[in-house]
Amino acid sequence: MDFDACFKHIEIFEEFCKLSEESQIIRQRRQKAEELERLGINLFPNDVSTPEKAGAIKKVYEDYDAEALKKVEDTFRVAGRIMALRRFGKAAFFSLKDSSGSIQVHVMRDRIGKDAYKIFKKFDIGDIVEVEGRLFRTKTNELTIEADRIRLVTKSMRPLPEKYHGIKDKELRYRRRYEDLIMNDEVAETFRARARIIQMLRHYFTSNGFLEVETPMMQSIVGGATARPFVTHHNALGIDLYMRIAPELYLKRLLVGGFDRVFELNRNFRNEGISLQHNPEFTMLEFYEAYATYEDLMVRTEELFAQIALDIKDDTRFEYQGHEIDMTPPWKRMTLRQSLVEVGGIPEEELDNREALNKRLEELGVEMGKDLVLGKYLTKLFDLLVEPKLIQPTFITHYPTDISPLARRNAEDPSVTDRFELFISGREIANAFSELNDPRDQRARFEEQVAKRGDDEEIPPEVDYDYVRALEIGMPPAAGEGIGVDRLVMLFTDSPSIRDVIFFPQLRPESGRRTAS
Repeated sequence: MDFDACFKHIEIFEEFCKLSEESQIIRQRRQKAEELERLGINLFPNDVSTPEKAGAIKKVYEDYDAEALKKVEDTFRVAGRIMALRRFGKAAFFSLKDSSGSIQVHVMRDRIGKDAYKIFKKFDIGDIVEVEGRLFRTKTNELTIEADRIRLVTKSMRPLPEKYHGIKDKELRYRRRYEDLIMNDEVAETFRARARIIQMLRHYFTSNGFLEVETPMMQSIVGGATARPFVTHHNALGIDLYMRIAPELYLKRLLVGGFDRVFELNRNFRNEGISLQHNPEFTMLEFYEAYATYEDLMVRTEELFAQIALDIKDDTRFEYQGHEIDMTPPWKRMTLRQSLVEVGGIPEEELDNREALNKRLEELGVEMGKDLVLGKYLTKLFDLLVEPKLIQPTFITHYPTDISPLARRNAEDPSVTDRFELFISGREIANAFSELNDPRDQRARFEEQVAKRGDDEEIPPEVDYDYVRALEIGMPPAAGEGIGVDRLVMLFTDSPSIRDVIFFPQLRPESGRRTAS
């Protein structure tokens, strides 16, 4: 017997049964909706003034016992979704959930009236209702609203996922984030934490004298990073434009213009692979500070992250995916070459030998060719042998100049730059450097980069001469940094995938896409 085929047929049959059952429930709900409308009930009224929040009510009255609640003469009006419903003939209990939490509601026929109770009996789990009544404690001591009035606010035409099983398929959870947020409080809390982190980032920089700015999301020249862009077309101008892969060159133009401290919380787009750490559309924080160096930004980054940890986690030490992460400053610092020797196990004498490095890569199953710049071999080996082992916050510094076209050369060793990348839990979180502000050096590096491009679409196809012109006007010595906001949120919410911290991550279209039944 072909057990695999048998199990596959069982899965198909179970899915068919689920779809059949769901279709039946939808038909029943539509029938109830029609019955309610015949009774003169508006299924989607728009006259609900701002209700009180369940969470706020519970916070104030959580310590009131049954006798104390009897003395509270106030009535409370809440609105939210029915999440669980138990009927007992002439009475019912249900759980009402709003954006602040849940509260129990008790409905009695003799209290709201026969006609109102007849209408209430046609309500379903998932419906959004408005309730008004006083508070009391049940025999099980649960804080409850005794409904004096209840009405339908929004009729739910489709059933929610099962309460105890929810949506098992993770991809389906991402596609139907609205259901995921309703059913899983921890998911909603992740996105509340994301909002708090973004607010903290904004507060930190504005309170430190940085000006929040906006730069173009459609650009005529790809710049600021090395990545394959998305291409669009502007009909009126008759030109192709590139979706922003980084705002860097525009932000540094603002340094030229006299804004010494600027930052942008920006959306970037890179036409590359999708993984646990990569989404084609992602959020970055980039900031630039005149009269600062990359070493100053290390201190600023430590300070910023430690503040976020204390706010979100109440401690600079917290767990992420089974590892305790310690954000207490100062963090470890290593040069790229040191890390390859001490962590990657590569003999120091091999670090300048392209042939030896390429051989190591081939042994690791990576084919890169023999004619690349040295920095390409070093950083690829770093990706494979070092990065996964950097669990605690670690600054890796002094990246090769040949792969850092926008960074200032190190004064003592021009073959490397004054640059760092920050790694936590085996992944890059931030990238920063002292900015190159010599227009002659910048022009030469841009032109060399384009000359070596060949068929590599990831390298900008043309030099941004206007940016060089801006440098010729004069940009003050400065340092700049980019922080991956999505990865930062992953870290502080213990989320294993970038899809867990983006409301609507990019997914392939559903196969056999169909309209609502």
